[in-house]
Amino acid sequence: MLRPEVVPGGVVEELIQAREAYDRRDWVAAYEGLSGLDGGAMHTDDLARLATAAYLAGRRNDCIQALQRAYHGHVDTGDTLPAVRCAFWLAMVLLTSGEMAVGGGWVARSQRLLSDVPDDVVERGYILIHLMFRHIFQAEFARALEHAVEITAYGRRFRDPDLLAMGLASQGRLMLYSGRVPEGLALLDEAMVGVAAGEVSPIFAGQIYCSMIEACQEISDFARVTEWTRALTTWCEAQPGLLPFTGQCAVHRGQVMRVRGAYLAALEELERAAQRYQTAEDLPPLGLVASERGQVLHIRGDLGAAEAAFDQAINFGHDPQPALALLWLAKGRTAAAVGAIRRLLAEPRDPVHRTQLLPGAIEILHAAGHLDEARPLVEELTAVAAAFGCSALTAMAGYAAGSVALAGGDPTTALPDLRKAMQLWAALDSPYEVARTRVLIGRALRDLGDNDSATAQFDAARRGFTDLGAIPAAQQIDRLLVRTAAPGGLTAREVEVLRLVATGKSNQEIADALFLSNKTVARHLSNIFTKIDVQSRTAAAAYAHQHGLA
Repeated sequence: MLRPEVVPGGVVEELIQAREAYDRRDWVAAYEGLSGLDGGAMHTDDLARLATAAYLAGRRNDCIQALQRAYHGHVDTGDTLPAVRCAFWLAMVLLTSGEMAVGGGWVARSQRLLSDVPDDVVERGYILIHLMFRHIFQAEFARALEHAVEITAYGRRFRDPDLLAMGLASQGRLMLYSGRVPEGLALLDEAMVGVAAGEVSPIFAGQIYCSMIEACQEISDFARVTEWTRALTTWCEAQPGLLPFTGQCAVHRGQVMRVRGAYLAALEELERAAQRYQTAEDLPPLGLVASERGQVLHIRGDLGAAEAAFDQAINFGHDPQPALALLWLAKGRTAAAVGAIRRLLAEPRDPVHRTQLLPGAIEILHAAGHLDEARPLVEELTAVAAAFGCSALTAMAGYAAGSVALAGGDPTTALPDLRKAMQLWAALDSPYEVARTRVLIGRALRDLGDNDSATAQFDAARRGFTDLGAIPAAQQIDRLLVRTAAPGGLTAREVEVLRLVATGKSNQEIADALFLSNKTVARHLSNIFTKIDVQSRTAAAAYAHQHGLA
């Protein structure tokens, strides 16, 4: 955690070899070489090297012991500022391991040591990192942002690449949460310049890589997620024996594979991530891994395994919503899905985490027939997507707008939004979303009487789902194709209404059964009467029986 210094004279060959391993970032060799030396003869800087190598090789307890020895060595010789650095890293390791009380004690100790230092030293910037994270964990983002700005200033003033990168990355992510997405992304990109150039020390670099990718995942900026995941993978592979950050890297690779429709590969990558976390004895992130697995299994139609994965996520303290509510919807538990999504919508959320909820909420409310609740959410998602400037969010907003317009009986309005969404999904190499959007385009074309074009869209969607292994979605296409060639130019929705008329149901009963408004049912009936040239419900029912629709 300190930069290597000139090797002092008389150092044994083993120490020289260990330092060389450290410099080339071969963490296992560095750890084994340094830990095998006589600790009493080691320089405090070598203890810091041992601590770093132990941490990156997954030897957390050895890291803590080396830092404690280095700390006491600096205190004994009166070297206050190096002692503060050791206290900082002890706090970092302990706090990120969940040992809040002990870690907080080391933060307090570092502050006490600095209180005796009159000068404005760079170590004050490091201590601000802990204070910033304390505010983040308490959801005090405005105060945390103030500290991030201070950290960046320390980094610039003292030409410290670690502080500069951490400050910029933290500023950027906190700006995202306040809705200032373009500004936040610009700062994140600036932070990554130093990381990608190798200017930032390995522990900070790994933290910033993962934070950057998580932030981009939260705002659905899949292009950046893919780019930086590729860079993180290269960074991890260049360091033999590296254990921390490799679990996160595997999760991110699995997420990219899911977006691109490589579901079996995604499941394998997520399994590797779980093994990495277990090896590192870092169990809480296993909740995210399980949630990601649940989403892939849902798409592939294994609903039982998906629910088990979501249950596992909950057991590890991770909330898999709204993915779990969408699974309930797929299993016919519509009331449970609606209840969960209404509860989630009522909870206070920053703009970024709100966007993670809106697409699923719209889908659930639309499927349940609550279009009046879904429409304002579509407007909100559309506005946020425009403000954020992320292609995937814009595609989600277009899909949501098109689906709600289509459900409201307005295929003409739905088509432009759906076509734009499909273009964006295709550009993002997201074949599952392309196929889903094709289904709605096909339904809109069918409702407008263009059955041949609708069938072409359905066929393309079915091929896409089949190629991906999304069997339930492909089976739904088969049912849509059966209903496409309805007599009299009737749309699929009009056929559904006519069938219920033939059973003697009233407009209100039809509205309740199809989750429509009375006004929409009346409009459908008017269109049906015109198309099949009848004047009464009795005649319409007779037509339905004559043409095999009832």
